Amino acid sequence: MATLRLGDIAPDFVQDSTEGPIHFHEWAGDSWAVLFSHPADFTPVCTTELGKTAALSGEFAKRGVKPIAVSVDPLESHGKWVKDINETQDTTVNFPILADPDRKVAMLYDMIHPHALANATVRSVFIIDPKKVIRTTLTYPASTGRNFDEILRVIDSLQLTDSHKVATPANWKNGDDVVIIPSLQDPAELAQRFPKGFKAVRPYLRMTAQPNK
Repeated sequence: MATLRLGDIAPDFVQDSTEGPIHFHEWAGDSWAVLFSHPADFTPVCTTELGKTAALSGEFAKRGVKPIAVSVDPLESHGKWVKDINETQDTTVNFPILADPDRKVAMLYDMIHPHALANATVRSVFIIDPKKVIRTTLTYPASTGRNFDEILRVIDSLQLTDSHKVATPANWKNGDDVVIIPSLQDPAELAQRFPKGFKAVRPYLRMTAQPNK
């Protein structure tokens, strides 16, 4: 399987999960999706990540995003793990965890990196839009837990730039100034899109307040 790249269609699959069989494209529907993998059940870092995802359920929901996790351990193990996550992280796991003992999903999404972990998935993240297009990929080693604030920040950027002719600069957060794309030159359109005004920084770079929504 070739490495998936930005702009590729996320591979579809049917796999068991803690919420029953998942037909991925059908399950995602018209929502954004975040598919993220875990090396193994009951590992401390993975437990904190799934707890954090559950704690952020409201943040994902208001962005129209469905999180879904995957581990190569079987469904029976997942069921026991969910109880442990809820107890130790003081939360309630309210999203599916795919059971992938046959490595079907792991192989489709190139989540097993033999020089890092021979038999388990690395910490992969795929942000997928409603058209099932892969918009962002992130890969972390097993020893490093993911930054979920960054995942939400990327989603905010993608959703903003999809609906406005802007890009987001370094360390941008929702509500910060954005960059107007250079191809937007028409003064009337600029005034309509950015009623709060904008400022020139360089001949090729202009900044504006948060676009009018």
